[in-house]
Amino acid sequence: MSTVRKILLPNWQFKEASERTWKEATVPGCVHTDLLAHNVIPDPFVGKNELDIQWVDKKDWEYVSYFTLTESDMAEERLELILEGLDTYADIYVNSKQVLSTDNMFRIWKVDIKSYVQEGENMLHVYFHSPIAHDLNKPNELGYNLPADNDHSEDGGVGEKKLSVFARKAPYHYGWDWGPRFVTSGIWRNVYIEAWSHVCMQDVFIEQSHVTKEIAKLKANVELEASAPLAVTISIADNNGFSHEERIQVKKGKQTIAIPFSISKPQLWWSNGLGEPYLYHFSIDLFHNETLKSSKKVKTGLRSIRFVRDHDQGGQSFHFELNGVPVFMKGANHIPNDSFLTRVEKEDYEHEIASAKASHMNMLRVWGGGIYEPNVFYELCDEYGLLVWQDFMFACSMYPGDKAFLDNVEQEAIDNVKRLRNYACVALWCGNNEMDSAWAEYVEDAGWGWKQRYNSAQRKAIWQAYDQLFHQLLPEVIRKYDTNTAYWPSSPMQDLTFNQDQHATFASLKKGDIHYWDVWHGQKPLKAYKANVGRFMSEYGFQSFPEERTVRKYAEEKDFALESDVMLHHQKNGSGNRLIQTYMDMYYKEPKDFASFLHLSQILQAKAIRSAVEAHRIHMPYCMGTLYWQMNDCWPVASWSSMDYYGRWKSLQYEMKDRFKPTILIVDQQAEQVMCTVVSDVQQDQLANLTLQIVSCEGQIVLEEAVRIEIPKNASTKIHLVDLKDKKDWINNSVLAAKLEIDESIVDEVTHLFVEPKQMQLQDPNIHVEVIEGGIELSCDHFAMNVWMETKEEGYFSSNNFHLVPGERKQIYFTESLIQDQRFENKQIPRNINVQSMYNFITF
Repeated sequence: MSTVRKILLPNWQFKEASERTWKEATVPGCVHTDLLAHNVIPDPFVGKNELDIQWVDKKDWEYVSYFTLTESDMAEERLELILEGLDTYADIYVNSKQVLSTDNMFRIWKVDIKSYVQEGENMLHVYFHSPIAHDLNKPNELGYNLPADNDHSEDGGVGEKKLSVFARKAPYHYGWDWGPRFVTSGIWRNVYIEAWSHVCMQDVFIEQSHVTKEIAKLKANVELEASAPLAVTISIADNNGFSHEERIQVKKGKQTIAIPFSISKPQLWWSNGLGEPYLYHFSIDLFHNETLKSSKKVKTGLRSIRFVRDHDQGGQSFHFELNGVPVFMKGANHIPNDSFLTRVEKEDYEHEIASAKASHMNMLRVWGGGIYEPNVFYELCDEYGLLVWQDFMFACSMYPGDKAFLDNVEQEAIDNVKRLRNYACVALWCGNNEMDSAWAEYVEDAGWGWKQRYNSAQRKAIWQAYDQLFHQLLPEVIRKYDTNTAYWPSSPMQDLTFNQDQHATFASLKKGDIHYWDVWHGQKPLKAYKANVGRFMSEYGFQSFPEERTVRKYAEEKDFALESDVMLHHQKNGSGNRLIQTYMDMYYKEPKDFASFLHLSQILQAKAIRSAVEAHRIHMPYCMGTLYWQMNDCWPVASWSSMDYYGRWKSLQYEMKDRFKPTILIVDQQAEQVMCTVVSDVQQDQLANLTLQIVSCEGQIVLEEAVRIEIPKNASTKIHLVDLKDKKDWINNSVLAAKLEIDESIVDEVTHLFVEPKQMQLQDPNIHVEVIEGGIELSCDHFAMNVWMETKEEGYFSSNNFHLVPGERKQIYFTESLIQDQRFENKQIPRNINVQSMYNFITF
């Protein structure tokens, strides 16, 4: 056994600083969840309760733990108190003596407390200062507010003061256009004491210098601390029988030892859809005089990942190359899974990541207004083969540039880069979200109107702070601590040019990444997605409401109206409800009631994002990535998410499961022509049969064609044109049913409407449900648009929100847990299934 021992701290209590009575606390946790557990505050997510508990962040709070140290504990040379996450401004006392002050939620704090403790009982006391009181005067000290438009300062009772930019804490805690304002305090990650003598390994980085299928040239960078010079042996072993050993003379103090080693014919780590995400389990053991003194374990995948930005005929590429293979990135933006972070369990993370895998995703973007997620998130991404675009925690604001702030951020970056750099999934470090394009330094009339709020001296200072942080400090941290991974200063942007060509707002789709919001915020029609495709679409989105049973978690029957106070409160985008209604009027008939409106909003959202994804995939390899906004929610709300706060899949998630398949057929209508395109992420050429039928809503086959086609690997290929001239007599009452078949297996089916949904002449489809082995089979008498199945039990269908053509028989499978069953292979028959279609949701 290693002589480095971890001592846990039990039995936490908390209280408001001015009170005398202590209450039981949960650590890790936060003040809000502890107050909720004692029924001091109401459920923050119900109704408008959010506004009634804004007092919590104006108070100071205290936490205390009494712990016992033994004689053998006290005999150790070091007793290091390690605080993996304190939110945020805290003074730490051991036996009434202050040992530390903290000011950054994202940092790991360590302090040797050997001289402060004694054998027997000891006390750890953490005093949290109100983050609001702590920062309230900072805008006055600076002389102006920094831009932070998503900071809901008015809800927090602090007027127009934008305080989020001064605190190194999760920006979304101060509110966002999908999230509430809960400015938390608390011990949000683990606290423990590490006891050791002589020598202790602090960190190990398995640097992947060169990785191919023939050889992996690696380097174990072992960071350790020794209390005196001594000779040690460091042993490296993996789960395949590999071992390597070196004898090293270490100096007193902190140092990093680099140990090169190689693995022949490594098993490579692949992203979802390309192969197995194989993981090596490395054990690094440090011996002194044949006694094991310290151990570290590193689980990682061996792979080469290259961020490719080469000049080409279209401008400049923007894509990722994994093990030499250009990969089209399919996925979504990820936000924190809860307003109260410690309520998120491993199962919650695994459900999200299993949902991503089941939906054929291969990338999630950890957005910069949340948190650097806990290790378990990245461990699961490694296991499931999900690459991660990792933002630093800066978003939609401008930040201070004083030395104390920059020094604080530098250590924050070092802590998190070192913590995350071993994960195979981390594909890119990105400095911030939307700040380069929002400020738009080099184009006076571009951006979000921020520059114009300030005089010339203020503008110079704000941009200088930005430049120092994102163009100097952060890339230097990456250069020093993560040689495996590329850095991108801001999303979106074209390139780091220090002139007008830098900003994504300068109307270019030829290089860099794009956040496209003219559909939704700009109110352009969905067809605008086709005309605005860049090299990598890293953000775009469209809102919907969650399903009725989720809405009933926060609203009562009396609140079931689009403009009710509660419905508006659970819509943090000021124009959101109006925009949903506006777009719904464009494409769909009027829903018959409010519950139908909720569901129709999801159908609308799915249609919108499907339009975008197909536009992006059809332009492969010009476009090599599509990450929609957003995967998940932090509370039950109307938002851009594809699955709601409770993990329930919206129509959009089912649509993405269909449209992110490795090989898909895209039917694109332009006036009187329909073009069929096949997009394949598969790494070999394929032969397929394409069958096309134009079918009336009553089931009559108007036209039928069959074509034998070749599908090139890793490409988008136009394969067939259908001419609609002189065929308009049936266009409102027929659909195009297309099937793509490979090796006698149908790999994709598309039912294309020739007109907008509201123009379809629908009648009762009379859907038949038949139980088959392990599932159900659906058929209909008349065309069924947007078939939707639901059950009272929680679970997920193999397909949902699909069109059903007369004569077609569609088999559906069901699973209660995607964690065990991403492929829907564990066949279950859902109970009490309710099957409806568009016919049931609209007025006639």
